[in-house]
Amino acid sequence: MAEVLAFHGLLPVPEVVEKVAAVPYDVVDSEEAAVLAEGNPLSFLRVSRPEIELEPGVDLYSDPVYAKAAANFKRLCEQAPLKLDAGRHLYVYSLKMGDHTQVGVIGAASAADYDKDIIKKHEKTRQDKEDDRTRHVVTLRSHTGPVFLTYKDDAKIDGIVNSVMAADALFDFTAPDGIVHKLWRVDEALSAELSALFADVPYLYVADGHHRAKAASRTAEYMREHNPAHTGKEEYNYFLSVIFPGSQLKILPYNRVVQDLNGCDAACFMKELEAKFEISADGEKIPAEYGSICMYIDGQWYTLKPRFDIASLGVIEKLDVSILQDNVLAPMLGIDDPRTSKRIHFVGGIRGTGELEKLVDSGKYAVAFSMYPTTVEQMMDIADAGAIMPPKSTWFEPKLRDGLVSHNF
Repeated sequence: MAEVLAFHGLLPVPEVVEKVAAVPYDVVDSEEAAVLAEGNPLSFLRVSRPEIELEPGVDLYSDPVYAKAAANFKRLCEQAPLKLDAGRHLYVYSLKMGDHTQVGVIGAASAADYDKDIIKKHEKTRQDKEDDRTRHVVTLRSHTGPVFLTYKDDAKIDGIVNSVMAADALFDFTAPDGIVHKLWRVDEALSAELSALFADVPYLYVADGHHRAKAASRTAEYMREHNPAHTGKEEYNYFLSVIFPGSQLKILPYNRVVQDLNGCDAACFMKELEAKFEISADGEKIPAEYGSICMYIDGQWYTLKPRFDIASLGVIEKLDVSILQDNVLAPMLGIDDPRTSKRIHFVGGIRGTGELEKLVDSGKYAVAFSMYPTTVEQMMDIADAGAIMPPKSTWFEPKLRDGLVSHNF
């Protein structure tokens, strides 16, 4: 039974929302963030990536970075301004990318549900990234970056969401990348109805934002330990989430490029591949179906299809990214741990196969693999099994925007 509560949202006034809204902190590095925020003092990147206002090369985990984040958040609240809703609300958030639209509910999800696996995960988290986001949230006393959650579709939830969208949106703008963002404030009565419906949803799933979710859990623990009067109802026990029905999610592939062929030349490598895969020099750049992988090497595209029975493999082993890792990257190319290897680079599908060709043709990489995207059903099956997906298995688009709604505590 999932707990999704209405809360006092902190929102920019509509006149400045386009200037405030920013991409998530973890899809840009410091240099990219600085370019995006240049000339815009209201950009939320100045809160999520505060190092862009400090000396180049500053330690991203140092005290001045978090102090700058807090100062910029306070300044943004005053100057944008950001205003705290007087009532407790849920919010409906729509994103449109080309002909794809997805609509979710912004609410306060329960850190206890995360701890009890009512909110299920499918990725491992890294200690340094957990530490960073936990300190950021605790310093600001606000969850400013939403966790992207999903659930198995519910027609009753859809019905209320659709009724809310019949009214004019509070926010309606097109971001520089062409994504159309709309947001509606749900009245308190309908917010209560939606919360009651989510209470009948058996599980939520973390689609994207595993580090933000873990940081929320750690924040709740930290605040609990430092509050002698803790009751369990405090706002710090909940975290900012956007919750989408699974059927609406758009997962793009997470492609791979490798620097070298592990001592082989191309002919030797192709001979090794032929033992496990049927290879077609068909020029296809994007796999047409689950169970096939496209490969670019020496200026030519090939399609690889396993000679072995995929259906007999386990829920993780049958993923295309696992087939590539277990049968090519590890045994042939010597990449045993793609999380730590410096010889492999991951390219989100939003950048297209042209980026793969460019990297290989530059001579910096020897081979590229274009993957079929992992499905929402596969992601849920793995989370239901309590298992962990291989690294870089999913790339979700469109990306949520920071700064539209924050959750203070």
